[in-house]
Amino acid sequence: MHNAVGIDVSKGKSTVTIIQPENTVIRKPFDVPHAVEQLNELISFVKSLDGETRAVCECTGRYHEPILKAFSEAGIFISAVNPKLIKGMGENTLRNIKTDPADARKIAKYTLDNWTSLRQYSSMDDIRLQLKTLNSQYSFILKQRTAAKANLISLLDNTYPGVNRLFKSPARSDGSEKWIDYADSFWHAECVSKIGLKAFTERYSAFCKKHHYNVRKNKAQELYEASKDLITVFPKDSTYKLLIQQQIQQVRLLSGQLAAIKNEMDELASTLPEYDTVMGIYGVGKTYGPQLIAEIGDISRFNHREALTAYAGVDPGANQSGSRNQKSNKASKIGSSRLRKTLFLIMTTLLQNKPANDPVYQFLDKKRSEGKPYLVYMTAGANKFLRIYYGKVKAHIRELEQDQRSEE
Repeated sequence: MHNAVGIDVSKGKSTVTIIQPENTVIRKPFDVPHAVEQLNELISFVKSLDGETRAVCECTGRYHEPILKAFSEAGIFISAVNPKLIKGMGENTLRNIKTDPADARKIAKYTLDNWTSLRQYSSMDDIRLQLKTLNSQYSFILKQRTAAKANLISLLDNTYPGVNRLFKSPARSDGSEKWIDYADSFWHAECVSKIGLKAFTERYSAFCKKHHYNVRKNKAQELYEASKDLITVFPKDSTYKLLIQQQIQQVRLLSGQLAAIKNEMDELASTLPEYDTVMGIYGVGKTYGPQLIAEIGDISRFNHREALTAYAGVDPGANQSGSRNQKSNKASKIGSSRLRKTLFLIMTTLLQNKPANDPVYQFLDKKRSEGKPYLVYMTAGANKFLRIYYGKVKAHIRELEQDQRSEE
């Protein structure tokens, strides 16, 4: 006998119902607070049921995690499912009902209908969950740093216009950038132009030594000459210096947080079986690789590559009815927006580096040369990239499984 436990998760509580085949109700929908005692009572009741039991909950932000953790630790089969898969299930009624008990019944029915294809939550998913949480925080802090940088540049345009374009050095592994360190020491153009070339050269050399930057020949003179022609709006006043240096501290703090999260993501991702394969794909580095792994998750969730492209929202879909068959369709844009953003960044990297032998770049370049709009060829490139990703990772996982079976 199959016992299907449908769990509609919300903040602080869940609505649970249990049914068996032929819509036999074992227990009508009831609320369970996310507290230790109440969850233990629920688990005890579920474990007391005769027959095989499987539970399903929807992935709803972070609210479903207490249920996943409690059921998994108790040894009960539980699966977390994308809400869109359950939303599409028909209720065989014209009434539009949206209540927690109705949703719990729908989830329980989905459990029965998809009994054999449900994927059990495993300990490996804990690592993937940590990785995805880190990526969410990375994205959040990145937006804050972007805003903080924009504000800093806006302030500096009034005291040292164009200072952010004076250096082309990439950001260091700790998140520090040379132009920001330079602006901290020389926040106003007059800090350079009014002290003379000789004095500035000495101070610039001391600045490079302090921050461990290489001193390029004639760079001090270039900076000095450029500063003499600048028109400043704000005077060289302590008030503006305070504002700029406070904003620099804010940018440094956020950059340091991003660097720490990126390193942690790389360490976590390196423990997963697909890490080396993903990192071997052109255009994927220690920033984009862990982000891809975090947002895609376990590749075994997808039965075919079209399922992965649909999850990312870069599939063209289909629009056919009768004799009409539309050949060009818009991307669905359903799924992980962070995954689509990472894919677009990888496509940008490919377009910048132009790797001649890379199939994704060749495809991108072909679509671009055909005059396709930007979003069209970028989305098409992301689609092709995911198909290659799926094939390589899937093949690697199969090899690992075969090796494990041969050892046994």
